[in-house]
Amino acid sequence: MRHLKAKSDELAGKAKEAAGKVTGDERLEDEGKVDQAQGQAKEVVGDAKDKVGDAVEKMKKIFSKSNRQ
Repeated sequence: MRHLKAKSDELAGKAKEAAGKVTGDERLEDEGKVDQAQGQAKEVVGDAKDKVGDAVEKMKKIFSKSNRQ
C-alpha cells in the first residue's frame, strides 16, 4: 500500500509538472518536481522499512532456534 501512495505522488507530480510546462506556470512546474521527489523519497524510505523488518524477522527466527536448543 505504501508503494502505491509513493507512486501516486510521483505520477501526480509528473502531471503537475507537465501542466506547468504547458501553461507556462513555473510555480506549478516546480511543485510537480517537489511532489515527484517526495514520492521517490517515500519509496526509498518504504524499501528501507521493509528491509529492516525482514532483518528483524530473521533475527527473531535465529534467536528462537537458539533458545530451543
